[in-house]
Amino acid sequence: MSAAEVWVVDLALSLAQLEICGTVLDASERERAVRFLRPADRARYQASHAALRLILGEALGLAAGDIRLEVSAAGKPALADGILDFNLSHSGGRALVGLARGAAIGVDVEEMRPIPDALRIAGAHFSPDEAAALSALPPHAVSAAFFGLWTRKEAVVKALGTGLSLPLDRFSVSVPPTSARLLRMADGGTFTLADINAGAGYAATVAVLSGQTEIAIRHLGHGWPNRLRR
Repeated sequence: MSAAEVWVVDLALSLAQLEICGTVLDASERERAVRFLRPADRARYQASHAALRLILGEALGLAAGDIRLEVSAAGKPALADGILDFNLSHSGGRALVGLARGAAIGVDVEEMRPIPDALRIAGAHFSPDEAAALSALPPHAVSAAFFGLWTRKEAVVKALGTGLSLPLDRFSVSVPPTSARLLRMADGGTFTLADINAGAGYAATVAVLSGQTEIAIRHLGHGWPNRLRR
């Protein structure tokens, strides 16, 4: 495996494929899945977590159902043996799975949609330099840049594993269309950030808590749930 990998997963599956996905989830995942009120949300949860198990299993030489997961004190999911750091994000019909050895990793994907109050949200929650850079863009470019900025910040927070204890205005990242990089963070370490092409209508970013990290982009091929039967 490269220093870091990001897998792009299509969550549009048939009912039969979703049934296969459900067979590899553990008891806590199955319990969480049934809590979703909307069938579409339940299906995306099952598919994304099954894809995570498939990717981890193939990286470690284990069956997807044999992967043992736990949650850190800060709430970040982790492997029980700590061999790999990983992160999962899903939105709409896409999921991202990030894997890294010897470094923390965070990924975030967002399905873009019209957001007329993007500048207000940025001013209220992002750092002043980010809000200013966003407001300087042409009006037609603000929405896409907002989602790109959002995924960059979320990926950093998820890599750190600090959850809501790190306010989004305490650090700065570059604003699209500028290439992804960390601009300012007190005692946060060195990051490698990269935009991920998750398909039209999606913004996505990976953040690795390590400098000059090589990042490989992978895609789960059509029919990937059939590999869960191995």
